[in-house]
Amino acid sequence: MIEKRKNLAWLIFARLVVVSLFLASITYFNIRQPDFFPDEMLRAVTRLIIVTYCFSVLSLVAFKLPPSFFNAVGYAQIIWEILFVSILVVITGGISSTYAFLFNLSIINASFLYGRREALYTASLCGIIYGSLIDFQYFGRLEKFGLMRDVGILYGPDQILSLIFTNLLAFFLTALLTGYLAERARKSETALKIKEIDYDELERMNELIVSTLDSGLITVNSEDRVRVFNRYAAELTGIDQETAYNVPLNTIFPGLDTRTVSHNTEKNEFIYHRLGVDRILDAKTAPLQDRDGNVLGAIIYFQDITSIRAMEQQLKKTDRLAAIGELSARIAHEVRNPLASISGSVQLIAESQTVPENDKKLLGIVLRETSRLDHMVNEFLQYARPIPPVMSWFFLKLVIDETILLLRGNSRFSSVIISNAIPESLRIYADYSQFKQVIWNLLLNAAEATQASGTVTITSLLTEERAAQAGSRGRKLEISIADSGAGISEKHMHLLFEPFFTTKAGGTGLGLATVYRIIEAHNGIVSVESSVGHGSCFRLTLPLPENSSHGEITLSDNEEVIS
Repeated sequence: MIEKRKNLAWLIFARLVVVSLFLASITYFNIRQPDFFPDEMLRAVTRLIIVTYCFSVLSLVAFKLPPSFFNAVGYAQIIWEILFVSILVVITGGISSTYAFLFNLSIINASFLYGRREALYTASLCGIIYGSLIDFQYFGRLEKFGLMRDVGILYGPDQILSLIFTNLLAFFLTALLTGYLAERARKSETALKIKEIDYDELERMNELIVSTLDSGLITVNSEDRVRVFNRYAAELTGIDQETAYNVPLNTIFPGLDTRTVSHNTEKNEFIYHRLGVDRILDAKTAPLQDRDGNVLGAIIYFQDITSIRAMEQQLKKTDRLAAIGELSARIAHEVRNPLASISGSVQLIAESQTVPENDKKLLGIVLRETSRLDHMVNEFLQYARPIPPVMSWFFLKLVIDETILLLRGNSRFSSVIISNAIPESLRIYADYSQFKQVIWNLLLNAAEATQASGTVTITSLLTEERAAQAGSRGRKLEISIADSGAGISEKHMHLLFEPFFTTKAGGTGLGLATVYRIIEAHNGIVSVESSVGHGSCFRLTLPLPENSSHGEITLSDNEEVIS
């Protein structure tokens, strides 16, 4: 319907142009040759043109009618043009008029608006009207309109029949030819629209696919300037498509240059630094080629593999800790039995009445050291062969409060301020005794790391993550223990959870290693953030079951859920 409206507008505009040119031409010739048009004929033609202008304006006003009236408006244009040419032929002499060819314009317009069938109908109507005018003039029926019969008699019957036949033949040939061309044009236009729709759909699908990729996709031209910059790349860099367009690639990703890319796909792993954070990106670069194999640019497909590399390091550390732990267990087992024998023998000797006091003091030292060694062996065994956790629901704040109470019993930590910000209603699903051991080790480390009047803060956070399978969600509990101590140097950070590593005099180096092993057995993660002079923050992340008959997780008003 929009197309028909546009065609009608073009038809009316073309008519106004033709009529205006016609008026200008007869005016010009009449000025150059005053007797070219008699005054009465000139006035009649001028009135006819004015009426045509008025009709055209009314036709444009009719565009405000509902679309269902457009067909009627279109047919009115064809009928008016036939009527216009008929009146013009009568005004300009009938048989002797040279304007009968203008009937062909009505036929062309009919084929342009509607098609071949309507063009043939119009040609038939034009032929009937033109033939009737000639016949009526020949038989003297139009003398009152100024068409004298003498003109017809002067031409003769044969010439009049020839004139009618020639014009009818021209009408129908015009109808057939323009109708054929109009149908071909209409079919071509329809096919082109279908292709345009297909291309538009393909373009939309391409944009949708590129924008929804969970990986970065960038294309560059032969000068290494960005052309396509998808949503993932924009989120990673903070630069949108419009800003990135035509920017040199190495301005956004320093060190990544595609101008040396050959005809093969190349892989490149590099570090991208933004906002103080280093991300490891794995990029695959391939050339963009035309049909002749000429390189037009390159396409870069990349992923953030920071978490994958961290996971690989975590797995390596886990394997190394497992190997060390197994070796420790074997050694501890071999040491424990003779140690028990030594301790028992020393106790018997110390109880003897014949042992001098000085020797008893020495034996007391031996007993204390064997006891300390036995405690160390027990820690080794606890680390190397942990007991599978017995899971249950319990209140997290209660466990931490009990641990704090035990810690305050030590005079060394009496001045340390410990803040437990865990909600009282928050439950945790874990092994009670093992988790209490984790809290004790972490709080003990934090308290020892802080100086006099230092602070230790315990907080929690519930997070909700969408799992990969079936769009399910998984809840996790994050527990943070932060201290205001001296912090940990960067060179020691990667050794914190290694067994036997310690910076404390008299430490066994198994406290944090045991924490790591217990949390790992709970399918959790231990992480640490620290810098020298700014304290440390140990973070435990534990998965929580969605539903359980043993209890449920509840939040206080100030607790936050992040999804």
